[in-house]
Amino acid sequence: MIAIGHLIGYGAGTIDLLTVFGTTLGDSQFKQLTVIAAVALILAVGVTSYAVQERILIAGRDADVKEGAVKMVAQIFKTTLHMPSRIQAICWIQFWAWIGWFPFLFYSTTWVGETYFRYNAPEQVRESKDSLGDIGRVGSFSLVIFSVITFIGSVLLPLVVRSPEDEKVGFTPRPPTSLVTVLTQVERYKPDLLTAWTLSHFIFAGSMMLAPFVASLKLATILVSICGLPWALACWAPFAFIGMEINKLGAPSSLNGHSYQRLSTDSSMEFERSTSVLRLNHQSEDAHGSTGELAGIYLGILNLFTTLPQFVGTFISMIVFSILEPGKSPELAKGAHPDEHHSTDGPNAIAVCLFIGALSAIGAAYATTRLRGA
Repeated sequence: MIAIGHLIGYGAGTIDLLTVFGTTLGDSQFKQLTVIAAVALILAVGVTSYAVQERILIAGRDADVKEGAVKMVAQIFKTTLHMPSRIQAICWIQFWAWIGWFPFLFYSTTWVGETYFRYNAPEQVRESKDSLGDIGRVGSFSLVIFSVITFIGSVLLPLVVRSPEDEKVGFTPRPPTSLVTVLTQVERYKPDLLTAWTLSHFIFAGSMMLAPFVASLKLATILVSICGLPWALACWAPFAFIGMEINKLGAPSSLNGHSYQRLSTDSSMEFERSTSVLRLNHQSEDAHGSTGELAGIYLGILNLFTTLPQFVGTFISMIVFSILEPGKSPELAKGAHPDEHHSTDGPNAIAVCLFIGALSAIGAAYATTRLRGA
């Protein structure tokens, strides 16, 4: 579904929206895309809010209701410092990987468009009154191809990558007798999900390391498109692994030797489930804690490790832009003050940011290899 959303959004970016809607939604391509994205977000959240029914959480003690956000933040911080080793490893993989992904998701459209304007655009295109819109449309086309590859990868990769569930001791697949021989041979060469995730980091890093050396629209488009496959795994692997680890939280033992106990010693909790009410009761300290509370906390921590790289990436980008392209981008400085005009002979600042992100992706690949032994 993420790939389909990308495809629709980037597809809209390739269209000259001013010729379609006039100035009804804004007087520039970017303004109209913003309006369309906002409407799509409102519709998506509205449908989700209407269709999803949540159970009500009722605390067993009045004191729990009054503890407020302070204890919740303290508990999240405490849990972050004392996470099980495998969940901690997954979070750090996500951290290093997203230092590379955020510059790509933020700037790749502009980078492809600027590459076109710098090396391939004819003079009449360079003199366009809406250079920003033209850059966006050119860059969006490359991301349409990226989204198509992501969609295909999202469909096909689960078929060619061995599921972690298949590696459980005692799991016995029972394919049709006529296909046993073929499937046995295919299964022998299937990579596991951890190997595929590691390779995806290297593919992304290898592509983005070439960014500063790109001097044509075609090569820029190819590099962006290649990243569609790693992105499919980035949207799948971390959540698959974190889900598996969370499922082990309530198990007293597990088949592969990993088992977790509740980290907080304040109280143990047990959920009494009903169709519409989730009742929270405190039991003795020796009772096994429910996975429900920590599952939400661990998923929230994973989101933190996905969001924090945005600040790191933004800080790195600020330094790179202030050194290489202070003021406006050379491709967009046509009507700016002469002091803001800069030569296009040096490296593209966005390409340098992508290169730094590639180095971080190598760190993510190394962290992923260590997850196997965690």
